[in-house]
Formats: sequence, C-alpha cells, structure tokens
Amino acid sequence: MTRRTHEDFAAPPHAGGDDPAEPTASASAESEDALDRLLARADRGGGATVIREGRDVLAGEAQALGAERDDRLADDLDAIRLEREERASLKRVVGLSTELEDVTEVEYRQLRLEKVVLIGVYSPSGRGAQEDAENSLRELAALAETAGAQVLDGVLQRRAHPDPATYLGKGKAQELAEIVAAEGADTVVADTELAPSQRRALEDVVKVKVIDRTAVILDIFSQHAKSREGKAQVELAQLEYLLPRLRGWGESMSRQAGGQVGAGGAGMGSRGPGETKIELDRRRINTRMAKLRQQIKAFGPAREAKRANRRRGEVPSVAIAGYTNAGKSSLLNRLTGAEALVQNQLFATLDTTVRHAETADGRRFTYADTVGFVRNLPHQLVEAFRSTFEEVAESDVIVHVVDGSHPDPAAQLQTVRDVIAEVDALGIPEIVVFNKSDLIDASQQLVLHGLAPDAVFVSARTGAGIEELRSRIDAALPVPEREVVAVVPYAHGELVAELHERNRVLGTSYEEAGTRVHAFVSGETLAKLAPYLVD
Repeated sequence: MTRRTHEDFAAPPHAGGDDPAEPTASASAESEDALDRLLARADRGGGATVIREGRDVLAGEAQALGAERDDRLADDLDAIRLEREERASLKRVVGLSTELEDVTEVEYRQLRLEKVVLIGVYSPSGRGAQEDAENSLRELAALAETAGAQVLDGVLQRRAHPDPATYLGKGKAQELAEIVAAEGADTVVADTELAPSQRRALEDVVKVKVIDRTAVILDIFSQHAKSREGKAQVELAQLEYLLPRLRGWGESMSRQAGGQVGAGGAGMGSRGPGETKIELDRRRINTRMAKLRQQIKAFGPAREAKRANRRRGEVPSVAIAGYTNAGKSSLLNRLTGAEALVQNQLFATLDTTVRHAETADGRRFTYADTVGFVRNLPHQLVEAFRSTFEEVAESDVIVHVVDGSHPDPAAQLQTVRDVIAEVDALGIPEIVVFNKSDLIDASQQLVLHGLAPDAVFVSARTGAGIEELRSRIDAALPVPEREVVAVVPYAHGELVAELHERNRVLGTSYEEAGTRVHAFVSGETLAKLAPYLVD
C-alpha cells in the first residue's frame, strides 16, 4: 500500500474557535460602531437599511448618501465581519486526502473503501497546541488509512473545551454536516475518545456514522492479530470498548421485570421474559469477556515457562520497543538477518517475535520485537496487551526505536516512555535508536541529539549505524554469571548481604577467616569479590 505524504496544514493562524454567534469583544464593538454609522447616515438621508443574512443592504434613498464614502464604510464592515467569521470558523486541514494502491486483502476488506472526514478540537492556550493538534490529526489520517479508509478531508476547531453534547458545538456540527455532504463522506472520525452521548448527538446532526480514535485503533488491531492470544486480547479490548456504547440501555431499564416494575408488578422472577435485545447483548458480552480473560490467563504459564527456560539457560533478552511504524521489524531483520513481517503500516506487528542472536564474543541472547505504541493508546489495549508488554518489562535491555524523520519525534519518545513506565520497566537499561537516518539532515540530527544525547543513529534500510548499535547492545547486556567460592572477611558483611540480595547463593558457612560463600555472581559484584576468591 502506498501512502501519500501529508503536507503541512495550510490555514489562517487564527482559524477555529467558538461559534460565529460569539465574536470577540473588540470585533463586536468595531462592527457595531460601523453599523451605527451606516444606520445614522441612512436615517439622515431618508434611506432604509435592510439586514439580510449578515450583510447590510442599503435600499431606497440611501443611494444618495455620498456613494464613495459610504462604500468605504461598507467595505470596512464587510472586512470586519469576514475576519470575525474566519476566526470563528472550522479550520479546513489540507493535505490529508489519501490514495491507496496495491493494497493487500487485509487493507482492502471491502469493495468500496469508507470515505472519512477527520475532526479535532484543540485549546487556544498552551504553547504548540495547534501544532500538536495538527500532528495528531495527521497520525489519525494514517491510522484511518491503515484501517482501510480513504481520508477526504480534516478540520480542526479552536475552543477552550470540547462541547459536552456534540464535541464541536452545535453551530460547528452543522458546518461539519455541510462538509460531509459536499465531500460525499460516509464516516466522521474524531481525534479523541468520544462519550457515547457525544457520538449519538453528532450522528444526529451529520447524518452519517461517527466513530472515534479508539475505535479506529481497535479495528486495526483486529485486522492484524495473528496468534490465538493476540486475537483474544483484541476481542477483549473491543468488547470493553463496546459495552458502555450499547444503545438503549437506559431507556429499557423498566422492562427488566417484564414491564411490570413501574406498575408494581412481580419484579424479581419475571426479569428474563421482559429483557430487551440490548440487555441480552449486554449479558452475552459480559459472559464472553469473562471467558476471554480466562483464555488470556491460561496463556500465561506457557509464556512464563519460555521466559524461565531462557533465564535458566542464562540467555539475556533485548526488547525492541518503540512507536508504531518506527521501523522496529526492519531493524530486527537487519540485526539478525531474519525475515520478520515488514509492512509500511501502523501496527503491522501485534504478536511478539523472538529471534536468537550472539554477541561478538559468542554470548547468546534474544531479540523480542514488540507491539508498537501510539499516542493516546486506548487503555483497553494497554490492559488487554499487558501480557505482551511484559516482554518489555522482563527484558535485560530495551532498544527504544524512534522514527528520526517524524515531524514530532519528542512526542513519540515520551509516548513510549509513558507506556514503559506503565508496565514498570523504567529501571531497565535503555538504548535510544533514531531510525531512518538516511532521511535526516545535519540540523535535524542536532535537534535529535538534544532529545537523547546518547542515542544511536541508524538506517534499517541502508544498514548505516548497525555495527555501532550492535556494539552498544553487547556492552549493555549483563555479563554471564560465574560460579565461585569466596571467603569474605567479617569486616565486609555488607558484601555478603549484597551477594544474597543480587546473586544466586548456593551455600554459606562460617570460618575463622570469615564467611565462606558458594554462589553464582556476575558484573560489579564479581569485581568486588575478586580479592577473596578461593581457588
């Protein structure tokens, strides 16, 4: 599938904002003053002023007011109103239209692709708020494309808070309906997680299906899950998202007792016959979710057994983590010479791929290619894929891959670190890798160095920087344990305590010279123990 490059947003810097009915105080005062002047001159000249669709039309004898001077005033008034309307209007986001060619069966699941319009809201306060919103909408366009949609258009509105009823506000929702009709779209996608009531209210206005960012991500995950565990995890996340969005639940509560509760009927015991379809669906979903949780839990012992085998075999693990589509699978292939799935798509990899490798001095270890992260990753997916994210938490080294050519690499870096923190993996050594270095110029490299001074720049496509990355990984891997016997003087009891805390102690005994310890040790502890080793 080929994806068009999303160009920079081209729109007036003050676009967005509140409804046109709520202009700023200064604009309102200016327009009222100009209007008063026009009306006063019209009254003096005997003319009549007709207000029609927000424009002032002087009729009758108003033409005798001194045409040139009044025309200038009318032009000024029109300019004020145009500026006010532009400032308060929805901001059209250009460069989001996408074209799909050479698509796979997964990508082209329907004969006709869904045609979508994207919407977003951002606050006027805060530095970079508009730029962040634009980048987020570009990412949503890529997500929608990956899900199998054709993006026709995208709009942003600047307002302090999303409208609690229709997200955009009633007036802007009507404008959106006009855009949807003009473009021939059949779906609107919001760059947030909409409340069920917001989605329904917006659908009533635009007259087409409305979904949110979470629904798009869940749809992509459902397309790309391959293993039984991955499919179960995705289905669980989808059901958790769907459950509170079943329509009609509140309206049907009185029917749970066969329609008799409100009339003083039998109540308990007659609930089943009166259940609506929505209530039955809710019960079925809860039952299915319980079964899926049991299935996912059942996969745990097998996964843990594999990890235990690697630990017993003293095989360290390197987790390749990063933002989706940053090039993790391509990097894994370059590092190992294997052929993991590589596609220019978001979330092409959902199931953890493990590959064996060796350091330059012959030490064996494994690479684990993990599911990609994305900003505002739905909490349902974080919970459902917690077992997959455990691969990161259980690793010895994290190779954090960032797309160096992305317009907002800092946000990618922080998003991934937030998820790493959520799975309690912040204490694991991290190597930041800026991929796609062949697409980065010198000035961009300086900016990226500021984000991560110790980062490695590589290109999985050309192979540049791969050897440096291998050396960094070798140095970060834990040194293999060594079985030793040592007699530690009693004066250094803290060293014995450290042995028990950080290493595998096989046995201890007490002699005149000190504590005799039989243990497997490595790294810094081995260096401290060196003076007391017994041959």
